[in-house]
Amino acid sequence: MIKNKEEINNRIKLSIQVCLNGLSFCILNFNTNEVIWFKKTEFPKEYNPVKILEKIEEIYNSEDILDRKFTEVKVLFSHDLYSMVPKEFFLEDEASNYLKYNTKILKTDVVAHDDLKEQDLITVYIPFTNITNYLFDKHGEFEYVHSVSVLIESIFSQRPISGTTVYLNNYKTYFDLVVVKDNELLLSNSFNYDTKEDFIYYLLFTAEQLELVPSDFELKLMGEIDIDSPFYKIAYQYIKNISFIKLNLHLKPQEYNAEKFQQEAFLLIKSMQ
Repeated sequence: MIKNKEEINNRIKLSIQVCLNGLSFCILNFNTNEVIWFKKTEFPKEYNPVKILEKIEEIYNSEDILDRKFTEVKVLFSHDLYSMVPKEFFLEDEASNYLKYNTKILKTDVVAHDDLKEQDLITVYIPFTNITNYLFDKHGEFEYVHSVSVLIESIFSQRPISGTTVYLNNYKTYFDLVVVKDNELLLSNSFNYDTKEDFIYYLLFTAEQLELVPSDFELKLMGEIDIDSPFYKIAYQYIKNISFIKLNLHLKPQEYNAEKFQQEAFLLIKSMQ
């Protein structure tokens, strides 16, 4: 099919991140790198999928911009209901078995998986079908993935990683942790926390289990954390080589090049590349 000039010049993509404690929406003109619309909604506590859908419906009912036609729609599910499986051991018919030891699976749950081809890994996880059904009604066919899949692929899409780097993507009540050594994935896991002491405990415990010395690795942060955060401050007491991950992309308008936005929207933007 021949595309008209407007379609070619305006690749408008929508990315939605669904977390238990909030939602983020980003509309991006991928030809011009212009952020057309960004919205972030935080919940006062973790919500179940029914309550999350109610919040999504509220946003769709109040934001006319979501009624437009998009070149691509991508949905990221961010939760700890996942497991990483080496591709050589993965059997699609057994997908639910990879989750049953660390996740409570209901009979109504659908189990999905992402194929991380470059890493020979499969991310097995539970998408929220009430939400995917609603978004299908709104947009037709779209792609959904687990956010940790986007995180891992984004890490390995950069230049080869020498030495040991720990990537931490922080949310309000949990964080995703990815550890890479000499361009090999050592670990991907998520940890729930209530206090900054919980936060540093899980970080240092993981390092100890992997026989990593805090002075020997770099900690790269993203998500809901900045230099004034109590989580940053307690991490810096033990780990001195800390930096914040950035998008290798100049966005418009200029306000979207601010460090805070680029950290919080990192996966939303990367999922559309």
